[in-house]
Amino acid sequence: MVWGVIAYDSRSTLIVIRGTLTGQRYVDDILRPHLGPFLNGLPGAIFQQDNARPHTARVVQDFLRHFQTLPCPAHSPDFSPVEYVWYQLKRQMPSCQSVLNLELAVQDLWAHLPQDNIRCLINSMPYRVEACIAAGGGPTRY
Repeated sequence: MVWGVIAYDSRSTLIVIRGTLTGQRYVDDILRPHLGPFLNGLPGAIFQQDNARPHTARVVQDFLRHFQTLPCPAHSPDFSPVEYVWYQLKRQMPSCQSVLNLELAVQDLWAHLPQDNIRCLINSMPYRVEACIAAGGGPTRY
C-alpha cells in the first residue's frame, strides 16, 4: 500500500507501507511523522481521507482532533481528488518483476507527477459537487 497527500501547491512524500496497516500503525508510522508536519506547514489546510478501516479507528480519530478534517461520504470517490491521482499513477505503472521495483516505480511516478495535474483536479471539485447534486447523489461523468 502507498500513502500520500496532495495540496494545491505541494504534496507529501509518498510512503510505502508493507504488511497490515492498523489504526495504531497508521498513527505511529504515517500520521504523526508525516501528516502532522505536512499539515502544520499549510495554514488553513483541511485533511480528508476515505473510510478505510484503519482511518476510522478511534486512535486515528483522536490524533486527527488536532487538525481540521473533512468527512468523506461513503462510496464517494468523486469527492476525493487524490483518487484521480492514484488512477493516473496506476495507468502509468510499468510491469515490475519485484516488489522493490514496484516501490521504486511508484515513487518515481509520484515524484514526477506534474503539480498542474493536481491543481486541475482540485479546481474541478466545485464541478464534481455540482454534478453529484444534479445526479441526485448517483454516478456522474467524473
